Amino acid sequence: MMHSIEVLEKQRKILLDLGNDITRVREKNDLITLFSKRIKDLFYFTHTIITLIDLQDDSYKPFLLDHEFSPIKNHEDYELLVDSRFSLNEPFIRSVLATDQPALFQLEDVLNHPQSPIFLRANHEKGVKEVLMMKLMNADKPIGFIHIYSDREDSFTQEFRDIIKRISPQLSSAVSNIIKNEEIKKKENEKSFLLDFSNDMTSVRTKEDLDSVVRSALRKLTPDGGYVIRKINEDGLTMSAYVHDTGMATADQALLQDVLSAKFPIDDGLQNRVLESHIPLLFSVSREAERGIQSKYLDLWQNMGFKTMVGIALRNRNANIGLLWLSIDEINIPILQGICAQIAVAMSNIMANEEVLRKQQEQSFLLDFSNDIAGIMTKADLESAVTKVLQRLLNTKLAMLRLIDDDGHHLSPYMFDKSLFKGIVSDFDKLSDQKITVNEHYTARLLKSEDALVLNVEEELQSGNDQYAALWEKTGFKNMYAATLKVADRTLGTIWILADHISAPLFKGICAQISTAISNIKANEKILEYRKRLEDENDYLKEQIRTIYNFSELIGSGQQMQQVYRLISLVAESNSTVLILGETGTGKELIARAVHNASPRKDKLMIKVNCAAMPANLIESELFGHERGAFTGAVERRIGKFELANNSTLFLDEIGEMPLEAQVKLLRVLQEKEMERVGGKATIKLNVRVIAATNRNLGEEVKAGRFRSDLYYRLNVFPIIIPPLRDRLEDIEALTDFFLTKYGKNTGRKVTRITPKVLQQLRSYLWPGNVRELEHVLERSVLLATDHIVKEVYLPGNTADATQVSEIHANRSLEAVERTYIIEVLKRCSGKISGTGGAAEILDIPGNTLHSKIKKLQIRKADYFTN
Repeated sequence: MMHSIEVLEKQRKILLDLGNDITRVREKNDLITLFSKRIKDLFYFTHTIITLIDLQDDSYKPFLLDHEFSPIKNHEDYELLVDSRFSLNEPFIRSVLATDQPALFQLEDVLNHPQSPIFLRANHEKGVKEVLMMKLMNADKPIGFIHIYSDREDSFTQEFRDIIKRISPQLSSAVSNIIKNEEIKKKENEKSFLLDFSNDMTSVRTKEDLDSVVRSALRKLTPDGGYVIRKINEDGLTMSAYVHDTGMATADQALLQDVLSAKFPIDDGLQNRVLESHIPLLFSVSREAERGIQSKYLDLWQNMGFKTMVGIALRNRNANIGLLWLSIDEINIPILQGICAQIAVAMSNIMANEEVLRKQQEQSFLLDFSNDIAGIMTKADLESAVTKVLQRLLNTKLAMLRLIDDDGHHLSPYMFDKSLFKGIVSDFDKLSDQKITVNEHYTARLLKSEDALVLNVEEELQSGNDQYAALWEKTGFKNMYAATLKVADRTLGTIWILADHISAPLFKGICAQISTAISNIKANEKILEYRKRLEDENDYLKEQIRTIYNFSELIGSGQQMQQVYRLISLVAESNSTVLILGETGTGKELIARAVHNASPRKDKLMIKVNCAAMPANLIESELFGHERGAFTGAVERRIGKFELANNSTLFLDEIGEMPLEAQVKLLRVLQEKEMERVGGKATIKLNVRVIAATNRNLGEEVKAGRFRSDLYYRLNVFPIIIPPLRDRLEDIEALTDFFLTKYGKNTGRKVTRITPKVLQQLRSYLWPGNVRELEHVLERSVLLATDHIVKEVYLPGNTADATQVSEIHANRSLEAVERTYIIEVLKRCSGKISGTGGAAEILDIPGNTLHSKIKKLQIRKADYFTN
């Protein structure tokens, strides 16, 4: 009994001392040293190690090693054992996991068992005979093992095993704390590394700066490794080296230069995998070569002795801009991702700066060329300016500039560098004087292309193309650059320039300037012939720009407007005459413009004539024009609106106001598609689409003899009736929003909406002036608004046209008329009976009275609420 108490007291003291010391352990190797020192004073064993479990791949690996006392530290496989992982599924370790007690093994008994770990044999070869194993637990999960070895067979007494069992929780806690401390230190080191790298990156302005900073940082991660940063090229299909370092490796210089200057396709089996991955990828160089990847950069890696390469995508704002290839054995994902994130930003900034500088240089170049070419009016001046600008580009020559003939089928030589082919082709003068057609091989390709062509001379020769490629090859240039010369949508000709390289924007800019100059020269040659016509058209265009109705689109989506839109879509593509009918202010001109803009004639200006705004004695001259001396005051020839509208649309507004005399001539033009100017004899053929509009009832006008019936039938081919605003109340809110935005911008006021009360008032008003009246009411309300909300509108009294009322209610009983009228008012008020904007207010009767009338007249909600 006394002996048992002494043993327990001894164990208690050992455990207490060990526990106190273990709680102070922070460094990984201190735990093994402490453990060995304390326990070895009491019990005999040779050495101890601690292994950690990795549940993800069912393995365990060395964590804490007793290098000082380990008898196998000089074993030939020691380094291999230290870096190895051992399976948790072999019988030896499963038996340790299955017990909560320390497990004692004789090495001779277990080392020859199938799947036994190789470290048992290594220890046995160095004289170790026993091993005591104890699993370490944390939160009811095994985290590792403590291995205690001895070269004797009786070292691990029951007392020793009891102490190991009782001390294992503290060992487990110490191991967990060490792991956490190591993770914290690792993260702190990573943060410190990335912070230093970030500070260095702030000074990066050029590609050379980037190379220096990246080289310094990557040397800390992999002292001997090499790297290359590749950027995605403008074609989006290939990548090229941006900055690189071979590290300590040596490489075949010819192969290295070949790889650095080459463009490699992105989709090559390696680079595309990296760009598609959001984490770094580690590749075995030999395995990828065996897999069949054929690339010169893979050959270079093998030549330099790189065994593993990590690839990381360089992304800026989720867009790939390149990738980093780094020779390294172990990936630290957070550090590599942090480095690459900053590299990507720096690369983007550098390339953006380079692009800005390049564009500035190109803009300066084009500005100088523009100054040289400005005001050129002769071919000789243009030739001098083109020669000068191409000399500044170096190694760039004008092979040929051709212009399209008036027949639209042939192209004639206009300008070329006479010295380019001299001495190369004996009959070049004859060749250069030849006309070609638009069907010539290269010309046809160019005219069909929307962009400029870049033709590689060598590739064109290999494809077996005609004599031109052979001619280009003799000049020694690598590429032929070709573009169409255009002004607006008109193609003037083609230009062909031989060079090794020209920036696409610069080439485009040069061609644009040359196109403008040629257009100016051609225009100058015809200036006298067209001067008067252009002046007349210019005056009219200026007038139209001043008076053009500025609606950018039709407003309204109600059922009646949908019907109007349907009619517009049906008639727009045809050349049929359109008659637009509607009350004043409904937007007839807007509908006319919509028909024109949806027609094949939309690229030309719609010509407008207001038939009510011209005196009867001038309307004929305005429509058909006049010759000089046709009447008193006709001092020069005048082009009429019909001629201006040729191949376009003529809008005859207020056609009901046209005098009868003018109606006769208008009818002839509509029927015959031809006209004569006042005082002229020549017949002018016309292709004019006529759209007419009126707020009058032309049928009644015909009956009254004020409008010709034959003209009416000729105009009334496709009538479009625009509903009055009172019949499209569902569109009032959209129209209101549009006009508030419009006049808010015009007046500088931020009026954004109206109150529900005001909207109700607008819906309940009859709007005799239609959309135009609504527009003016809202313009006034915006000017009077004191803040961003319109709280009050100023409407005239709710009056209806007596004629309309009589037409609607003729031959009906008083009760039926009253019932119909109340239903219409309730519809306009959206069913609101009492209060501001309610039906009772409009009818000027008390709300209770209106309720009684509704009940008496059997008016139901379904009568005035429509879905």
